[in-house]
Amino acid sequence: MSTEIDYLIVGAGFAGSVCARQLAEAGHRVLLIDRRPHIGGNAYDQRDAQGVLIHPYGPHIFHTNSKRVFEYLSRFTDWRFYEHRVLAQVGAQLLPIPINRSTINQLYGLSLSEDEVAGYLEQVRQPRDPIKTSEDVVLNSVGPDLCDKFFRGYTRKQWGLDLSELSAGVAARIPTRSNDDDRYFSDSFQFMPNEGYTRMFERMLDHPGIRVQLGCDFKDERQLHPQAHVVYTGPIDAYFEHCYGPLPYRSLRFEHQHLPETAQFQPVGTVNYPNDHDFTRITEFKHLSGEQHAGTSIVREYPTDEGDPYYPIPRPENEALFKRYEALAQAQTGVTFVGRLAQYRYYNMDQIVATALKAAEDLLEARA
Repeated sequence: MSTEIDYLIVGAGFAGSVCARQLAEAGHRVLLIDRRPHIGGNAYDQRDAQGVLIHPYGPHIFHTNSKRVFEYLSRFTDWRFYEHRVLAQVGAQLLPIPINRSTINQLYGLSLSEDEVAGYLEQVRQPRDPIKTSEDVVLNSVGPDLCDKFFRGYTRKQWGLDLSELSAGVAARIPTRSNDDDRYFSDSFQFMPNEGYTRMFERMLDHPGIRVQLGCDFKDERQLHPQAHVVYTGPIDAYFEHCYGPLPYRSLRFEHQHLPETAQFQPVGTVNYPNDHDFTRITEFKHLSGEQHAGTSIVREYPTDEGDPYYPIPRPENEALFKRYEALAQAQTGVTFVGRLAQYRYYNMDQIVATALKAAEDLLEARA
């Protein structure tokens, strides 16, 4: 294959891989690079030493309301129907989260109907107007006791900040229900890739117009391909060498464990620990994959300020700093910034796919 390329794409996660496939299908020559030794970004999965399919970078649960995104990814994978369920440990109880009728009845020893739960929540909520912070969202929805039992401690561990210090959008991601719906997500499409995410990425990148190089440095490759248009999916502040200072990100440390004599560790895919332990949650992977194994593999997640950037921290001052970097990005010619880190947005996987499809369309229209 010729070493001449039209696009240099930095990052082999969802944003970079979707862009690579779309641009290659339009007849362009694409070099996709990643500093890690694998494709798939944080969604990469693999089998551990005992043969259990795990997610090294924590659980990735696919859900979307976008038929377009679902149909696009369906080109590269078959699906396993899976509705994610989460319990939260509060005292000695494991209770459904998001909060629903069962949560409230079990927690307080009540037997309320749906209408009575709605009335109860109306009674205990603390109306907030305007709603600016995640604390405003939670107190406005469920009041102080449920806030303290389910949200405040978890948020402090996850973000290193109090609910009152986070933008409203973080807590707004979690609904409150008066019925018994115990699904973590309510999206129209809830599935897992039947053979795993890595296999899906392999199929997506299996195109004669795409060349993949792993374990390599962006700066080196850019010098080798100065004429190529760059699609950059890494941290936007790193691209500009942190000239305005670093954007705050939250990272994670993962503690994986295989339990050879345990067929099932917990009753659902994920259990949250809002008030106990240093970790935020434990995920058991067999729930996600549906695979059978004599033992089981779990992961504990420990949020931290150090390590690879995972989550942009949604606060007004961080958004203001990002806007300064965004202005630099918009002034660039020959570079497109796509994805959670490049756009400093707390995107779900489906939102990244949609954003990447739109970015590829814009690039192709600009060249037409």
